[in-house]
Amino acid sequence: MNAKERAIQRTAYPHIVKIDGVCGGEAIIEGTRIAVWHIVGYYYAHGMSVEEITMDWDYLTPSQVFSALAYYHDNQEEVDRARYENSYEYWKEHYANDVRQSAETPS
Repeated sequence: MNAKERAIQRTAYPHIVKIDGVCGGEAIIEGTRIAVWHIVGYYYAHGMSVEEITMDWDYLTPSQVFSALAYYHDNQEEVDRARYENSYEYWKEHYANDVRQSAETPS
């Protein structure tokens, strides 16, 4: 299935969609591959302002960022799960041992 054939699942939030095969089907900013959990991480974990976020990603608008934050507040459990599943801590817990074993096994 190519990108044009993927169904876009609209949300109740302007600018926020879900597309199978894009960012694991997680909520993203429409027209980008930026997941809501990315925005949440920069805003809350790193303390970036909406203005700073739009300066780093100059193709985003403040309304897209605010929509992502609104989506987060109404879907916090879903977004926090996605943030965790995409974290280094999750990778260490679930995959690091497999990588280590592969590296130790002679070809």
